[in-house]
Amino acid sequence: MCSSLVHKYNIPGPRYTSYPTVPYWDINTFSLKNWTTSIKKSFAESNDSEGISLYIHLPFCESMCTFCGCHKRITKRHDVEIPYIHTVLKEWRLYTNLFNTRPKIKELHLGGGTPTFFSPKNLEYLINGIFRLAEKSEDCEFSFEGHPNNTTREHLQALYNVGFRRVSFGVQDYNETVQKAIHRIQPFENVRYTTEAAREIGFTSVGHDIIFGLPFQKQEAVVETILKTKELMPDRLAFYSYAHVPWQKGNGQRGFKESNLPTAEEKRKQYETGKKLLSEVGYVEIGMDHFALPNDSLYTSMKYKTLHRNFMGYTASKTQMMIGLGASSISDSWYGFAQNAKNIEKYQHLVDEGIIPVYRGHMLTQEDEIIRKHILNLMCHFETNWKDDELYFKELPEVIENLRELEADNLLEIQEDSLKITDKGRAFVRNVCMAFDLRLQRNKPETTLFSMTV
Repeated sequence: MCSSLVHKYNIPGPRYTSYPTVPYWDINTFSLKNWTTSIKKSFAESNDSEGISLYIHLPFCESMCTFCGCHKRITKRHDVEIPYIHTVLKEWRLYTNLFNTRPKIKELHLGGGTPTFFSPKNLEYLINGIFRLAEKSEDCEFSFEGHPNNTTREHLQALYNVGFRRVSFGVQDYNETVQKAIHRIQPFENVRYTTEAAREIGFTSVGHDIIFGLPFQKQEAVVETILKTKELMPDRLAFYSYAHVPWQKGNGQRGFKESNLPTAEEKRKQYETGKKLLSEVGYVEIGMDHFALPNDSLYTSMKYKTLHRNFMGYTASKTQMMIGLGASSISDSWYGFAQNAKNIEKYQHLVDEGIIPVYRGHMLTQEDEIIRKHILNLMCHFETNWKDDELYFKELPEVIENLRELEADNLLEIQEDSLKITDKGRAFVRNVCMAFDLRLQRNKPETTLFSMTV
């Protein structure tokens, strides 16, 4: 890849798990009342036809991984598990009280934090509690994030017993120097054990998360990690760029210097090398920074253009509504977004008071809905068209003008009523989305809010 393009377009930009992105939410027009109204509307429109998605945030970790930007609480006290689960189940009841029928759950994902911080028995208790007030869709997909160092066979069996068939293990990198820098000492044998155990139990999709651009990470370390990954052949991979956002509170990324990180050009070379090694054994690139084997549902969804992206990342199918449970979780009613209180004690207090524990959100305007459609198309399919919304999209000429420089660099092709990102341009999909992001264009931040795009 041309290093001049990497240098030119490597700027701070959103990862677009939503539009508008969180820093541009209009919190002044948001209220708990209009949020619950949008939830009721979305549920009535979509539950019977497609079901809903459920994300549950389990925030506890026993130690701090310094690459992580997620909301978490570091503790070795496991007596926090049951009180937290009880609060999550109370929150779930607050939502189900809004519905006129039992919700059908199509997707359920446990994220963190470290979900396997919780005991197998308590995870099983949590999921059974969820389904006392809900039922499973026929084509449901349940997944969780597992830490290879503490995911036991008992964890895997317990979650399999309650319907989980997909697991993603956080690998990051196998190089010892890099592991020490990110405070994640994790031998290959631990990953091998959990991967093989999941398959023996019956999990149909085992994924690995690998990161490039980590502190002290060299090209050789990425190659080593990919070669070890090929020994286990996970069904899907998230192979993504380390997001360096040390200004975010509590993420531990101040433990190393900017000078310890690879340059933008080195990072892109790491990705291209990894991509080449993965393609040689049959992995197909899916969306941005994801790969899957042809037997995996993520590949099938890409093939038939049903791939979707939300706060859970890429998913194999779309639901109109996603409810986030737990401290800091974000929900999406399709008409608006709402984020729960980040502080665990504040979250628990609100739920105990019988209040849905959101503290900020955004209700989408008609313009937001149009732009979201285009950004989803670009992030999932690398193309979009506007022939059906020209009458409502008055700023379209402004967006096209924002894209001209990318077009001149052969990163995309613009037709009369559509555009397609070229193979060369896929690395810059976030930059293309930024041209559509009118909230960002109208109010460019004076300080850095986002990680670098390349």
